[in-house]
Amino acid sequence: MTDLPNGFTGFSHRDPNFVSAGDALRGSRYDDTPFAARKQAQGRNLAEAWSPAASERAGAGVAAEGGSDAAARGASRSLSQLSSAASDVLRFAEQGTAAAGAPRFDPDKLARIPEVDRRWAWVEIDLNAIRHNASAVKQRLNPGTRLMAVVKADGYGHGAVQCAKTALNSGAEYLGVATVDEAIALREAYVNAPILILGEPPATAIPLLLAYKIMPAIYTAEFAIRYAEAADAFGVSAPFHLKVNTGMNRIGVRWDEVVEFARQISFHRALDLVGTFTHFATADCPGTIDFERQVKRFYEAVNALRAAGINPGIVHAANSAAGIRYPEVQLDMVRLGISLYGFYPCPEAYPMIDLKPAMSVKARITDVKTLPVGEGVSYGLNYRSPGAVKICTMPIGYADGFRRGLSGRTDVLLAGRRFHQVGNICMDQSMFEVNLRQRNDLDPQIGDTVTIVGEQGEASVTIDQMAETLGTIQHEVAIGFGCSRLPRLYV
Repeated sequence: MTDLPNGFTGFSHRDPNFVSAGDALRGSRYDDTPFAARKQAQGRNLAEAWSPAASERAGAGVAAEGGSDAAARGASRSLSQLSSAASDVLRFAEQGTAAAGAPRFDPDKLARIPEVDRRWAWVEIDLNAIRHNASAVKQRLNPGTRLMAVVKADGYGHGAVQCAKTALNSGAEYLGVATVDEAIALREAYVNAPILILGEPPATAIPLLLAYKIMPAIYTAEFAIRYAEAADAFGVSAPFHLKVNTGMNRIGVRWDEVVEFARQISFHRALDLVGTFTHFATADCPGTIDFERQVKRFYEAVNALRAAGINPGIVHAANSAAGIRYPEVQLDMVRLGISLYGFYPCPEAYPMIDLKPAMSVKARITDVKTLPVGEGVSYGLNYRSPGAVKICTMPIGYADGFRRGLSGRTDVLLAGRRFHQVGNICMDQSMFEVNLRQRNDLDPQIGDTVTIVGEQGEASVTIDQMAETLGTIQHEVAIGFGCSRLPRLYV
């Protein structure tokens, strides 16, 4: 038995014109001189074998020499007569190069191969759901109240640029992010709405704030003065929002020190106080004592600024939970974060508003096998086949946000039915079980679409369910999927 260069065995006789997979791959490189020389030494260049013009010439030559019709037909093999696999590959070759040598792959054509054709796992984002959610919240706002779309963490994994543009077209007027780079990405995508960084960035980022017209939150005098000095040097203003700490104790000026802070920095002519805000720690909790305490402190801070003759600008405090549950704290603007993407911030919000999840996660089956009784699956072999089951593999794992903690604790959807995920979820792959005794009418095949998050028919698997299983919040699960290496498709 002879081992061939392409890894196949058992072929002791080869056609004289056989081209191994290794040679074919080497021939596709840009420097194909050694490959062409090798093929010419064998009496036939790969390019000639694939070139319609060369094939026609070869066919004509055979016929003129009295060769058989079969030989002529074999020699005149054209591109249209190649196998579909070869034809598909040749679509990505440069034009007009076959006659001169081996076909070369065209980088521009290769770049146009869709991401879902490179790997059978992806995230889908329904922009109509984003539009619906922004409009639903906008309709609940008090007259004159602005809407800020919070698109930090790449839009909670949904895509900051696309979601920002969709939200702005659906009634939002402001955008909120967490980092300077997040804001720059929006500006470079031609998003011109006001952008607020919800924290104070490092002073070394001040040139970027001014160049890209990005507003920071401010709560330290040192940053405020350096920001103002830099703006003044360019002859522009230094707009900002004052962050007030009313009890969450994360960042911000203490509520009872805001007037002193404002006076400390107000001497600088470049500073422009555009807004004043705080953040609620318990707006999504059943109890209201801490929430009411923060509201009271924030009102005190804002009223103190006004009493001191300082205009607080746009006053805002409500996140998704507070904006939906407590209309009285909507004030001048509501910051819509998790609910923009279709997630309810707390159980109390369910009867108050209709939200639609925008994210679904899908994959295609890459392998199907029937396991006998007792055979294990995945690392640790924690799952053992009960017999009469098919194990289906998907190319999605915990590196893609499909958390390992969900192993054996979640379902997937195939053909509108729920099937249990089995075995430990791997970094790149995971498996589920089709019980042939219960589902004997279903024959899963490689290439079938599986829903990991979303709906199929009447069945559904939600991020909320996954978050509850993991003991975490929807934000973390959604960001895990959306900010992973999975391609993101907009539908």
